[in-house]
Amino acid sequence: MANLILLGFMGAGKSVVGQRLAQRLGYRFLDTDKRIEAKAEKSISQIFAEYGELHFRRLERELVGKLTEINNAVIATGGGMAVDPDNLRRLKTLGRLVYLRAAAETILPRILNGHHRPLLFPTHPDRQLQKIKGLLIQREPYYNQADHIIDTSNLSVPETVGEVLKWWENRP
Repeated sequence: MANLILLGFMGAGKSVVGQRLAQRLGYRFLDTDKRIEAKAEKSISQIFAEYGELHFRRLERELVGKLTEINNAVIATGGGMAVDPDNLRRLKTLGRLVYLRAAAETILPRILNGHHRPLLFPTHPDRQLQKIKGLLIQREPYYNQADHIIDTSNLSVPETVGEVLKWWENRP
């Protein structure tokens, strides 16, 4: 199976890098968060507000279960998708996983772009930074199970795309 699956925290670059990778590889691009929003006809923020995080995680599990027919795609996963061991196991069967790592201090300015991030409420940046650090500590063991890890903290989008492509073209 020739899917390239991007894992990592919000703001690590999964969506923008994934879109460019798909263009370069001639692959289809799939953003799992966008798929969930389209199916629910609600934003992720609305899903969290109306139904809670557990419901959203259920929607993620359902989506992963439906990805088995996808091939030759770059898939950008939601930041918490890989934390579910069943999701991570299933993602590994769908393709090769690349963890786009970024430091909390790099992530915070990247996500302060007007998008509501339900897991980072309250909105005060000092609290958000602490929340990011805590979530990264919880999620690292899952993210680190990827086939390859690229730290995007000091890389531009084109540099990150280049690093992923270099690994993809020479993967074992």
